[in-house]
Amino acid sequence: MAADQPTSAPDTTSRTRVVLAEAAARRSATDPAGIDLTEQTPVGEALVKGLVRAQLALALRLSLVVVAGLGTLPLLFVAAPAAGSFRVAGVPLPWLLLGLLSFPFLVGVGAAYVRWAERNEQDFAALIRRPER
Repeated sequence: MAADQPTSAPDTTSRTRVVLAEAAARRSATDPAGIDLTEQTPVGEALVKGLVRAQLALALRLSLVVVAGLGTLPLLFVAAPAAGSFRVAGVPLPWLLLGLLSFPFLVGVGAAYVRWAERNEQDFAALIRRPER
């Protein structure tokens, strides 16, 4: 007789529907740094100003590297005229340094800037997303 009795269906009234917006709202309620950024509070402004300051400092440091690297070459050729008349494979050294080798130098500085700027942004994002203590 136990086989003839229908089994009771599980209670479906206790199911909860989860909507992505609700989950995001719950998550953002516990994210004070994210709230500070989106609502542009003084704390959020300070965080963004810190990131901008870090990016500006990086740009200025690498600009100094470029000025020091390329700006001193003409001074070298004025101070040591013999270096200006030196030839490598029939090409004058100033042409070789300023006209050919300066481009890989600039590409290298640009690549370093992109890598370090992305690292600054990742550090900023980690600061924003860090869990509460």
